[in-house]
Amino acid sequence: MSVINNGSMTAAATDLGISQPAISRLLADLGKDFNFQLFDKRDGRLVPSQEVQLLEPDIRRVVGLMRHISNVSADITKRKAGHIHIACLPGFATSHLPAVVADFLRERPGVSVTIEPDRPERILEWMVNEQFDFGITDGFSGHPAVEKIDLNIRTVCIFPTGHRFEQLGEICPRDLERENTIRTRKDSVFYQALERHFSNEQIELNSRIEVRQFTAACELVCEGAGVSIVSELDAMKYANLGLCFRPFVPNQPHRISLVRPIHKTPSLVTLEFMAAFKESLAPYLDDA
Repeated sequence: MSVINNGSMTAAATDLGISQPAISRLLADLGKDFNFQLFDKRDGRLVPSQEVQLLEPDIRRVVGLMRHISNVSADITKRKAGHIHIACLPGFATSHLPAVVADFLRERPGVSVTIEPDRPERILEWMVNEQFDFGITDGFSGHPAVEKIDLNIRTVCIFPTGHRFEQLGEICPRDLERENTIRTRKDSVFYQALERHFSNEQIELNSRIEVRQFTAACELVCEGAGVSIVSELDAMKYANLGLCFRPFVPNQPHRISLVRPIHKTPSLVTLEFMAAFKESLAPYLDDA
């Protein structure tokens, strides 16, 4: 294409940053492959032959596509292009994750993201079948086809603004003895661990409402339906919406797992997003 534009092999060589003999060899080889003459000489310039003129629109399209591929590959290398498929718990899809994604994409206009919320069992299935690049789940005990990073998030007791708990510095199982406690589902790892603390104190949880996600518990507490024990990460989102919280003792963190398919090579942009997401959780991690 450079020879067509410049009308000279010397000028084309300068334009492409290679030697003039190299241009000559390339044109000679290409002429043999096509089995027709590529250029005619007129007034000291190289002019495309009729056959090349017929091919010129296609040549320009191919050259444009190659430049596009080169630019995109450079963006991928710089982690500025690509697509990330993220599976997550429903609570993350509406609370913490959107802010992290928005911040991540702000400096990466060529990156796109798919977010698919579902229950932990479904997320595990997606990871094993390599349908998603990255997942955020809880209650994950491990799988040979899945790599994981476990993180412990601090938990707090949440209650409506104006509740008597505002006078306390921390809240223990005995404080909840006569409270209507909104709890997570009984088969969850978090609830089973929490229930042991109450059993040790010989206290039975008084509960009329069961939820799957902490965000639902926060909404219910804001409506005055009771109190609950949730991750501090979720509680912070509702701190100015009619909800207060205090540390819960004994310490019972909520464990989440960042997971990805172990046999699927992650893209550079996926690894960078995973690191960014993990960093975003740092203020809420339980260091005990």
